[in-house]
Formats: sequence, C-alpha cells, structure tokens
Amino acid sequence: MNDLTLKGTWNETKGKLKQKYSELTDDDLKFTEGKEDELLGRLQKKLGKTKDEIKKELAEL
Repeated sequence: MNDLTLKGTWNETKGKLKQKYSELTDDDLKFTEGKEDELLGRLQKKLGKTKDEIKKELAEL
C-alpha cells in the first residue's frame, strides 16, 4: 500500500481501530484529507509502531 486511502471508509476503519486499541481517542483518529502524515504520526506515537506497520494494519482492516 503506497498511499493511505481512507476517505470512503474512514468511519468504519476508525471504529475497528478503537475496538482493537482501546487507548485511541477520537482526537488521535481525527482525519483530514491531505493530512495523512499527521494522522500516521499520531498513531505511531500512541501505538509505538512504525509508519509502515500502521499502513499495513490499516490496509488489513
């Protein structure tokens, strides 16, 4: 997955992430089109994973 494509299914993906990682808040998962790197950075800091690991996990949800 080269690009982070979240637009259409973001609400569904966000719900799945919150179920899997209860420590994530709505603020952590705030997504604004064009600010994918900011979202990845917040998730990376909160989950202690690399951006590639997070992208892979998002693609699998």
